Amino acid sequence: MGVSLVAYLAAAVAAAAHAGAPPAHGLSGLVARPLHQRVILRARPDGKPLVRIGPRGVLGGPLVLGVVAARGSWIEVTTEALPDGRFGWVEFGRDVTVRPVRWALHVSLSRHALVVVHAGRVVRTISVGIGRPGSPTPQGRFAIAEKLTGSFGPAFGCCILVLTARQPRLPAGWDRRLTYYVAIHAGFGEGSAVSAGCLHATEANVRYLMRTLPLGTGVRITR
Repeated sequence: MGVSLVAYLAAAVAAAAHAGAPPAHGLSGLVARPLHQRVILRARPDGKPLVRIGPRGVLGGPLVLGVVAARGSWIEVTTEALPDGRFGWVEFGRDVTVRPVRWALHVSLSRHALVVVHAGRVVRTISVGIGRPGSPTPQGRFAIAEKLTGSFGPAFGCCILVLTARQPRLPAGWDRRLTYYVAIHAGFGEGSAVSAGCLHATEANVRYLMRTLPLGTGVRITR
């Protein structure tokens, strides 16, 4: 099993390097799927348990984990179940299986831009609205955790890509007992700082992201 994981990692990194991808996208080429109904996330390889997750995501979708690093047969993942900047470790072959994914997102808050990368190459740059100064969009390494479709009204549009990012700095009046997740959805204010932390794009661009990007796709948000 360990040999297969090493092969996946080597192939993903080699493909990104060959295509001239920036280092930030080096390990965005893997997603992890649980092998069991419940999986324990650990603080470090074979370390103390942090949280038990599964069989579904927080909002009811299929549980798919974004991979941010690997060490031996252990994989570091980002998940809705942990706060921003915290990652969990699972074991390849015992807890999860992995598969390559050729997509990645990079969000530049200073440029108000969401860059779609496929096989190491930029294929689309989307203007987005970002969080206001009082409720900024969190920075860090995240992943697409769930994809929701429905009639969400003009504030959200047709569909929502929920990220593993949380919004710890809530606008005044929001219920601080609840956990609010950052998402990509339709709205207003592309190219400016207007949201409570989510990324706003045109509905056409959100539909493109929904049909193009698989769950677990890595999302890197930087200043």
